[in-house]
Amino acid sequence: MKNICYLLLLMLSVNTYAQEAAPQIKTANGTLQGVAEASGIHSFKGIPFAQPPVGDLRWREPQAPKNWEGVRKADHFGPQAMQRYIYNDMMFRSDGKSEDCLYLNVWTPAKSAKEKLPVLVYFYGGGFQAGDGSEYRYDGEALARKGIITLTVNYRLGIFGFMAHPELTKESPNHASGNYGLMDQHAALVWVQKNIAAFGGDPKKVTIGGESAGSMSVCGQVASPLSKGLFIGAIGESGSLLGNLSPMPLATAEQNGVKFGSTVGANSLADLRKIPADKLLELSANSRFGTDIDGYFLPEAPANIFAAGKQMHVNLLAGWNSAEGGDAAVLGKAEPTIANFTAAVQKMYGNQSVEILKVYVPATDADVRQVATELASDRFIAFSTWKFIDMQSKTGGKPVYRYYYTRKRPTTVDGKVNTGIGAVHSAEIEYALGNLSTNKVYAWTADDHQISETMQSYFVNFVKTGNPNGKGLTPWQTFNPGSPNLMVIDVKCQPKVSDTEARYAVLDK
Repeated sequence: MKNICYLLLLMLSVNTYAQEAAPQIKTANGTLQGVAEASGIHSFKGIPFAQPPVGDLRWREPQAPKNWEGVRKADHFGPQAMQRYIYNDMMFRSDGKSEDCLYLNVWTPAKSAKEKLPVLVYFYGGGFQAGDGSEYRYDGEALARKGIITLTVNYRLGIFGFMAHPELTKESPNHASGNYGLMDQHAALVWVQKNIAAFGGDPKKVTIGGESAGSMSVCGQVASPLSKGLFIGAIGESGSLLGNLSPMPLATAEQNGVKFGSTVGANSLADLRKIPADKLLELSANSRFGTDIDGYFLPEAPANIFAAGKQMHVNLLAGWNSAEGGDAAVLGKAEPTIANFTAAVQKMYGNQSVEILKVYVPATDADVRQVATELASDRFIAFSTWKFIDMQSKTGGKPVYRYYYTRKRPTTVDGKVNTGIGAVHSAEIEYALGNLSTNKVYAWTADDHQISETMQSYFVNFVKTGNPNGKGLTPWQTFNPGSPNLMVIDVKCQPKVSDTEARYAVLDK
């Protein structure tokens, strides 16, 4: 009996200690209690940065979060945004799925509010249709261990985040509609300015980053006049709102919203707001909603904003992967021969194919897969990313660093060999954010871990100083159009002068 009592007392004391050890932070809206991770990092998950965008707040600019009484536990992720299961590589830890999704997560190494650490705010990818801040590959603990505060941010997706409608434009105090997901990100950045000092961060040293739609978001935030003073650096991994991924005009987006409403028998905004979230998600499964030139968040086309130098003048680190698109996107099921490649390009580009075939030139049939992959990658997202880098370097007034990521993923744990010819879209995320161990699909090698360590160092240095260079790293020169230097990231990182500018000059026409 004495032993049982002793064990109970011991368990009680351990639990009491755990509660005492749980870090608490007083934010502008109330006190949060997070988790002291085994690594020493303090994590705070599921923090509301805006009011739930439900009911009358569906399709409205995010509203400032409300205060709470007492201590709010921040020990688990909030719900993911409404979305369908689209990508099988997304592994969520979210608290279900809900229209009430505007939560962010913080990982901080700081032990007091006096440390003034640099901050990285990261936006997930997923084509503005899927994704979540709870995904394993975006976990912020690894980068936080290197001396920066990391955040992931949820934002509205699909029809909930990007539907425009004439009635929405009319009711908006800003006479705009659409881009709610981008405005959610903006609201999170405003929250960071108000609160990150309490976590030991420096609101004057905030960098934003993201991959794919997250990188498109980064470009959007850099372009928006609302962003002034919210961040000093940007990291873009494969994507922008320039070139072939430019936003649509507001009028076009509005008509898409009207067309959707009539298709589902909802002929007014009030009718659309009455549809339950699950039903609305189901009804919109075959519709695609994206960014638009809303006149507020984006007062004009991003290309015009960058051309005039009206974008944020911030340091930029950006690039793309060597196989963003596959050769089948050009060749279809045809054999990889020069004749088939030529025919495919002629079908795609018509009279313009002559110019395309001057810069995408397979020397032999053996080169066709490589050249077709390059064209597919450029058509998908690489050209858009190049345009972001090119325009920021011309009018952004700050250093730009360009990378080209070429590491193929290794064999899977069940022995499947990677027969691809390059680094596919999104392959770099786990490396850059230090989360290889969270992806159990691949048999990671020592080389993979070395690349991850290098890439993390480049990213963390950039967040800390605006410059990726540091001790023990291959020197990385800035990019400028007259001398387009880039860093090839692989087992051996090596600087290189770009030999692909002619391709992008043609596509730019």
